Amino acid sequence: MSSRRELLLEEMGLTPIWRVRTRQVESGTTVADAQYVPAAAGRGETAAPAAAQSAIDADERGANIARMDWTELRPTVAACTACGLRKTCTQTVFGIGDEKADWLLVGEAPGAEEDARGEPFVGQAGKLLDAMLAGIDLKRGDDVYIANVLKCRPPGNRNPEAPEVAKCSPYLRRQVELIRPRLILAMGRFACQTLLDTDSSIASLRGRAHSYQGVPLIVTYHPAYLLRSLPDKAKAWEDLCFARSTMADLRAQS
Repeated sequence: MSSRRELLLEEMGLTPIWRVRTRQVESGTTVADAQYVPAAAGRGETAAPAAAQSAIDADERGANIARMDWTELRPTVAACTACGLRKTCTQTVFGIGDEKADWLLVGEAPGAEEDARGEPFVGQAGKLLDAMLAGIDLKRGDDVYIANVLKCRPPGNRNPEAPEVAKCSPYLRRQVELIRPRLILAMGRFACQTLLDTDSSIASLRGRAHSYQGVPLIVTYHPAYLLRSLPDKAKAWEDLCFARSTMADLRAQS
């Protein structure tokens, strides 16, 4: 096969190739052999596709994060540049509350006020969340931990993008492993869809217990959404009551 044809096939992605070579046998006749020639042979390139290498790197990164304790995890998040969001936000929003809490509340991503203060669920949405918690005899920081799927604010409070969620998800998984909550309350579409790996709507997910890493999970609306859609506050109250009764059952079983 000519070197020109080899280069053409390589550019088309039809590699590695089989090249015919000849060898001399005792009878003096020439015999054709098939010789396997990797695409990158002789050029100092890796034979592993870039996508495969990226997956390997992601697995190694996830494994490293999965071994971290709180003292390692927090500064790692603060210094993270795995996606581009750290360049545009003021600071990371790690999470706050009781690190041995039974209740874990998970939101979507920091907004402008959270970005400025470094704490999840502040401002008017935070005040509404505190009122919601008080309605079921809970309060921020007391047997409650609050975190977000993303630790950095997307520019302009836009929706999180899939690559950003993928880069940030190992941090939340590790927080769940360290906290070991009895119950997770996922608030908002992106939190619910990310944790449950689904594109289903909140409306279709409400009213039953799901599971994330073996932890019961209940979905509800995000407080910021409830500020814009007052009729759904009644539905959110139903979700909270269901979460409270689920928690009571879990404690009775232990």
